[in-house]
Amino acid sequence: MGSEDSGDGTGASGVGDDAGGVAPDATPDGGEAVAPDDYTPREQMVSAAAREIDDGDVAFVGMRLPLIAFQVAVSTHAPNATSVFESGVVRDDPADGFLHTMCDLPNLNRAVSLTGMTDVMGRLARGDVDVGFLGGAEIDRHGNLNTTRVRAGDREVRLPGSGGACDIACMAGRTVILMAHEPRRFVERVEYVTSPGHGADGDLRDGDGPPGGGPDALVTTKATFGFEDGELYLRSRHSGVEAGEVASDFPWDLRTSEDVHGTPVGETDPPTVEELDLVRSFDPDGFWTV
Repeated sequence: MGSEDSGDGTGASGVGDDAGGVAPDATPDGGEAVAPDDYTPREQMVSAAAREIDDGDVAFVGMRLPLIAFQVAVSTHAPNATSVFESGVVRDDPADGFLHTMCDLPNLNRAVSLTGMTDVMGRLARGDVDVGFLGGAEIDRHGNLNTTRVRAGDREVRLPGSGGACDIACMAGRTVILMAHEPRRFVERVEYVTSPGHGADGDLRDGDGPPGGGPDALVTTKATFGFEDGELYLRSRHSGVEAGEVASDFPWDLRTSEDVHGTPVGETDPPTVEELDLVRSFDPDGFWTV
């Protein structure tokens, strides 16, 4: 898994012009999109998550897919973005090899700085972080996350807990949540609030609530979602997925972009050829994305 970019401009995947079986179309931003059969749901998630990073953003990056999403963003539309990691690493470019964790040597080599947790969390507390990435075992309609405990029949299963997630949820300018699309993850009210979203009624960020902006987007293996007035709504569905199929996985009457903004639920922009080449160069064996 430690192999690096092939250095030929297309990464290790061979998804560029010479790849067989790829039928690119145009995306709204002018890039060449890849046919749905030629990428995985997790590669779609990485592409969608990367687009949530704006040029110039300071992004608090966690583990798994966000490790790749930042590298894609800074290599394409957000060259002036910066990543910070709970371990104290600060980077403004891709790592020079595959990353299992944020502390792997390729993430340390040529970093902007190697500080410590206190320094990075201090930046977060000062309001210097524009976007933070989070995951969770459960999410409710107001974006509250549970990574502490869940029920499995008559048993209570203990999960890893917060780590730095609660801090990110409270103090980042906005948060982007990534999780597998499974009905058991979507609940009316989370079993335990590990990382607060918009609170029990959607108004936690008003008045004297946490200083951060709260959840701004949710990206799953089937769709992307936004938040309006503190409540989740369906923004786009991935290729081959119907809006009704997505909505049926939720225990409440899920709002859509048509309800919120008067615009039909569209199809998520697929990865471009460039994005997919990058994803596969950063994760050449598909450890995170297959």
